[in-house]
This record gives sequence, C-alpha cells and structure tokens, in this order.
Amino acid sequence: MTKGMRIPVEMLGQSGCRLAFAQATLYLDPYLSNSVQELDAPDLARKIPISRQPESVTDADWVLITHAHIDHCDPHTLPKLAKASPQARFVGPSPVVGALIGWGVAAERISIASEEWLELAPDLRILAIPAAHPEITRDAEGSLNCVGYVLDYAGQRIYLAGDTSARQEIIDTLVANGPIDTAFLPVNEHNFFRGRRGIIGNMSVREAFQMGNEIGAKQVVAVHWDMFAINAVDPDEIRLVHQRTRPGFSLLLNPRVINLGNVQASIIIRTLNEAKHLESLLQAIASQQTDGIEAEVILVDSGSTDGTLAIAEHYGCRIHHISRDQFSFGRSLNMGCEAANGEILVLISGHCVPTGTGWLQRLCQPILDGAADYTYGRQVGSPDSHYSERRIFAKYYPEHSRIPQDGFFCNNANSALSRAAWDHHRFDEELTGLEDMELAQRLVRAGGKTAYVAGASVVHHHSESWPQVRRRFEREAIALQKIMPQVHVNLFDVLRYIVTSVCKDLQSARREGASQSSLMDIVSYRWNQYLGSWKGNHQHRKLSHAEKEKYFFPH
Repeated sequence: MTKGMRIPVEMLGQSGCRLAFAQATLYLDPYLSNSVQELDAPDLARKIPISRQPESVTDADWVLITHAHIDHCDPHTLPKLAKASPQARFVGPSPVVGALIGWGVAAERISIASEEWLELAPDLRILAIPAAHPEITRDAEGSLNCVGYVLDYAGQRIYLAGDTSARQEIIDTLVANGPIDTAFLPVNEHNFFRGRRGIIGNMSVREAFQMGNEIGAKQVVAVHWDMFAINAVDPDEIRLVHQRTRPGFSLLLNPRVINLGNVQASIIIRTLNEAKHLESLLQAIASQQTDGIEAEVILVDSGSTDGTLAIAEHYGCRIHHISRDQFSFGRSLNMGCEAANGEILVLISGHCVPTGTGWLQRLCQPILDGAADYTYGRQVGSPDSHYSERRIFAKYYPEHSRIPQDGFFCNNANSALSRAAWDHHRFDEELTGLEDMELAQRLVRAGGKTAYVAGASVVHHHSESWPQVRRRFEREAIALQKIMPQVHVNLFDVLRYIVTSVCKDLQSARREGASQSSLMDIVSYRWNQYLGSWKGNHQHRKLSHAEKEKYFFPH
C-alpha cells in the first residue's frame, strides 16, 4: 500500500462522485437536481436526497462528464455549478461540449474528452477511454460520444466508468493503461423491463465483478444502483454476489475514503500474560480470507512474563510496550493506534479467538461501505467461562446484526474503528474501563454511526477469580459515572438484581440441561458482579496510581 494516498470521496448518486485530491477537487457526472422527473419521466423521482445544492458547489476545480444523458449531464446542475465555481474547468465528449456551451458555459472553460492524457494538476491527469452505452460510437470527427476516464494520481490509477457495458475494447484499453487500483463500475444491468421503458442499463453485478477481475482492480466501487426505483439494485444483492463469487478485489458501497492500494487494517491486541490463547488468536488472524484487506498485527504489552512476547515474535507481530505505571486501557489503545499504518483499526483482546475465516472482512465491511464508523462483533463465552458470564454475552451479543445501531454500546474485545474517527476522538486515557462506550458516545453525538456485526464472532475466554470479577465490574461502574451520570445503584438495587439474575440463570441452566452443581457458581458470580457495581457506583474521588493498578492488574 502506498502511504498517504487517502482520497476523500463523496458519492452523489448514479455514477456521480466528488474526489478531493490534494491538488484539485474533481466532480464526476454531478446530478444534483430532480431534472429527470421534471423534464423527462414524471414517475422517476429520486430515491436519495440531493447531497448539496448546485449553487453551493464552490470548490470544483474540474468537472468530468461522461455522456449527454441528463442524469449525468444535468441542465439543472451544471450551469449553476459553473457560476458557483468560476475556477472550474469542464471535460466531456463532443455532445456534452455542445450542451455546456448552449447553457452559457464559456467555451474556454471546456475541453473535449481526449484519448490522450490531459494534465489537470501536478501528479494528476486523465485519459478518456471508450464507453459502450449501449455501443461504442464516434462523431464525424472520430471523437467518442460516450466515455469513461482513467485518472492517474501519482502513478495510482482510478477508472471512472460512467455508464458502460463490458466490451473487449474497453478491457484491452484499461489493461494497457493499468494497473487499475480502484474501479467505479455501474451495476444496473440492462434487461427487458428496463429496456421497455427506454432505460439502457449497463452491466449486471456479475459482469461488473468479472470486468473488475479482468482489469486487475484492487477495489471496486459499485455505482449506478441507488437513484431510481426502476433502475436500482439492492445493495444486499451486490454484497451477496461479491461474497459468493469471491472476486480478487474488495467491494465498496458509498465509501467516504478511497485508499489507493489495498485497504489495510491494523489489528491491535492489548496483552498481559495471554500466552494461553494468543497463539490460537494469531493463527485465526493468519487464516482470514479477505477481499483486498491487508492486515498488520500490533501488540501493546504491559509486562507479560509467560511467553506472550515469544509467541508474538514468532508470528511477526509488531510489539510495543507500556509500563504498568503508565497503563490505562485508553492509553494503551491510543499507543497502538498511533503506531498503526492501517485506515481501519481493529481491536481485539488477547484472550478472544475469531470463530471463522470471514471475521476480519465482516467486522470491517460496514466501515468500508460507509455504513458505520465504529463496529463491534459478537462475543460467545467459552465453555470454561462462568455460566452467568456466558449469559451476559448472549444478552449483549445476539445472533442478529444491527447496521447501524441505535445508541452507543460498543466493546473493544472485538471491534473495528475507522482511523478518521479515532483521529477526531481518541480514547479517554483516564477512565478505568468502558473506554469503548465513552468514545462511541462522543462519536454518535458528533453524527457518527456504530454498528453491531453478529457474523464477526469470537470466542471470549474469561476465567477470572471472584476478586477479579468484582474488581472488573467495580472499575467499569466507576467509568460509567462519566458516561451515564444518571445511573445510581443502592443496596436495595443490589439485592434485587442478585435475586432476579440468579433466578433467571437457574431457569436458563435447567432449560439447557446444565448441571445443578453450577448453583454456587451462579450465586457467587452475581454477588460479585453487583457488589462490584455498587462499590464502583459510589466511588467519587480521584483514584491514586495504586488504586488504578488494583483495577488494571487485579490478582
């Protein structure tokens, strides 16, 4: 992956997008009106809102138009955009040039789409290539009537297809001008019913994916699937085809950032004497099957003495150390995130083990799709965990996903966070726990989204002593005071919660055929859980280093 090649992108619907390069901001086929319904087909209303009004587009340096259809070359958008961005230059095939001049755009601001490289800015140039919509055609001078663009940015190449069907001439041209890093490909297939309405259509999802493979794309952005009901494709269908066909590229839907090079994830593991389960975790990471996600593994260790570091070194992990007197959950995570190269920060506990080879892809996918900024996956209690702990896992990590979810619950034992979100919020380094929920709360309040991904599951191995259980809930209750100060627990609540939870656990144990010998385990667990929660809820003074160490390194 080429570092520093993160391109902010805004999907505008249809094939339209905004690409913000360091040197220039480009708009492709901006359709920022409802002109199709107003001028052509009264029943073709937009399914997605107008992301920005044309007169508010003041940052356009270049506007690339692929062909003259009004959902790409919009008479209600382009004249207003040209006025709002007087610096903007326009590029398009000859029918587009004629339309722009007719709308009052000065001819000196317009360049005809050429099959020769056109420099837009330093390290940024474009090449027009044929598009078949429905066939490749040229005017009397031999110029293309419908084009796609290959964009070269410092040697990395992006294919902006616009509207096209697959043709060997197009594939050959792309291969000759590759390798293609990222391809924006339409997936609204031509079919009889669309054709009967005069809708040309483009490639099917399978055709687009096959084309992506043949041009060697590392990632594909599916476009032209979201604007009009009759011409739409269900995003779940796109994802399913990608999942089932397993092409050699990652799939992006509504991305916010394009990484030129394979998308890279940094898997960050906090460790303290995790030798018992760490090797299983690292083996599971090594076995992950992904669609273009390259992963590095970073350990942040706080003084392991049991072989943890030797295991990590054997598996090629990057190891960072944090001293006991400097440790907090938030500080150790921030240290790992700072050291990471990835654009997605995957956080997993050293005693959690993914249950399948699709864990990493599933956990990251909502972030890749732009559906969430912070995800967390399912956790299943291991057989060696306390029975009541397994019940808690089952309650908070159900079988069905919520993408996105309401609220700000999150858990870093199995989570992923976009670097952009971490850059803006970072983890609170003073909290004694729940740093995940606290960051998620700030993220949601700022307009970000969280998601629960049931398919990204791990087995969580917890085998704690009763003092460790009590101290865990105590420190989390201390942290909860900052996140939800309205929560108060009195002694009556403690007794009520203990009785209720024990009864429900016993009922569940009987239904599942669990041994009655678990009675004392259930009672002891719930007693220490709620006693710890009560003590933490009533701890209102600033903690000393010694007290924090009691919570961070319980014995």
